Amino acid sequence: MSNKKKKNTGFLVEGTILAAASLISRVIGLLYRIPLTNILGDLGMDYYSTAFDIYNILLIISSYSLPLAVSKLVSADISKGRRKNVYRVLKCALIFASVSGTIAALILFFGGDFFTAKLLKTPYSIFAVQVLVPILIVVAVLGVLRGFFQGLGSMMPSAVSQVLEQIANAIVSVWAAYSLYAYGSKVGAILGSRQNYAAAYGAAGGTLGTGAGAVVALLFSAFILFAYLKVYKRQAKREQRVKVDSYSRIFKLLVITIVPVLLSTTIYNCNGLIDRGIFKNIAHYQGYSADQISEWYGIYSGKYKTLINVPISIASALAASSVPALTAVYVHGKIEDVRKQINTAIRFIMVIAFPCAVGIGVLAAPILQLVHFSDATGIAAQIMRLGAVSILFFSLSTLSNGLLQGINRMKEPVKNAAIALVVDVIVLAGLMLAFDMGIYAEVIANAVFGLVMCILNARSIRKYSGFRQEIKKTFLVPAIASAGMGVAVWGLYELLMYVIRYNTVASLVSICVGAVIYGVLLLLLKGLNEQEILNFPKGAFLVRLAKKTHLLK
Repeated sequence: MSNKKKKNTGFLVEGTILAAASLISRVIGLLYRIPLTNILGDLGMDYYSTAFDIYNILLIISSYSLPLAVSKLVSADISKGRRKNVYRVLKCALIFASVSGTIAALILFFGGDFFTAKLLKTPYSIFAVQVLVPILIVVAVLGVLRGFFQGLGSMMPSAVSQVLEQIANAIVSVWAAYSLYAYGSKVGAILGSRQNYAAAYGAAGGTLGTGAGAVVALLFSAFILFAYLKVYKRQAKREQRVKVDSYSRIFKLLVITIVPVLLSTTIYNCNGLIDRGIFKNIAHYQGYSADQISEWYGIYSGKYKTLINVPISIASALAASSVPALTAVYVHGKIEDVRKQINTAIRFIMVIAFPCAVGIGVLAAPILQLVHFSDATGIAAQIMRLGAVSILFFSLSTLSNGLLQGINRMKEPVKNAAIALVVDVIVLAGLMLAFDMGIYAEVIANAVFGLVMCILNARSIRKYSGFRQEIKKTFLVPAIASAGMGVAVWGLYELLMYVIRYNTVASLVSICVGAVIYGVLLLLLKGLNEQEILNFPKGAFLVRLAKKTHLLK
């Protein structure tokens, strides 16, 4: 492969490393969510997710955009051979993260009661919120270190730290949730609300794992950084006549880079918190009990969102890797390379998102029964079927946010997210007030938000890069292949259940066979050619396998 081709597809390989780690982390997260959900119940999962919605908004405002901003600045300087300046960027970013993380922690500490009781009508989530306060500072610093390595073009430190973080998170979360749930039950027996206090204390125990995971990831990343800096400083000393920016200018660049990303990410992610507030207040106004509302939202956040976020995480990882790669070619005016990278990234994510959406929609009840050992035909399964299409919308919108940021169009995702949020709120309130659709209104409104983001981001990408989206291979072929897979998977599952009547075996066999069927159909419909497959991770192996089975000539 030529050097040019390596550069054009290298971001995909690095993105896949991060995507693989993100997927492993999501799988670990899914696995520990099974016992966690069973310990806390739907009520406790609402307290747990409410605390995280509040925490995530403050995390986004204080530091969530830091990895992306740092990787963007580091990538731009590295491409120009300015290693000394990169080191200054790192120091300034660490100071910025420490200050912003502390401010966010103070806001969460003093404003926790207002957020939980007044705004979101979930006062028992305050215990989980209080546990999350110091974690804001740890995660802010951790984000800088991850952004630094991503800007250098190395996703491995971030990938390993993510996996270690989730392992520690899983172990501590389950243990602490179980221990504190039992303690909360005793407290509730004394205070007269056994169920609520048990769920509240258990949710607080679940959030302890988040802190443990963040500390483990920070220690690992710091170790790698200190080991690497010795080599890095020797390389920087060899630079001759390279301009180094002042600290004040670097802080200014950080702020200029962070603010648009911050606004975009905040609006893009706060729709969950806003939706929760609107839903709970309207449902409360309609006369539903607080426990009923919390149980609905516990199913939505603890089961539905957890499962659909697994495939969406691949898009998040690919978006994180695409920003520094796109920035590097964009600053040198290589517009054709920019378009090729955009096309490759979108093709890759659609090849994955379509079968995931169809598979989760078709096997909603079996998957829920497999994962949670219950609720195979209830509200959770109906929500999964209705909302599976969100996987497509959020995978593409998440990726396109990163693509726009990579070509220095930082304001576009901000404007697009604001428009999508307004539409989302109108749809949610309208469906609840006019049709009394309950939690199903939340699912539909959330999908509409993702769809509007996809449309607006696609328009912005075309406007500022000249990229023209190819439709047939990118969307139609994966959709047709996924539909064929869906029919086959449904038939196979029903057959296996008729013969063996064992959901675990029927589900796992159907999923594995479905993946093979999808790959075969994709190649038969010429959705991917040999060169495109070679650009994917393990592409050479996949090409050899396809040729042996005569799926490729």
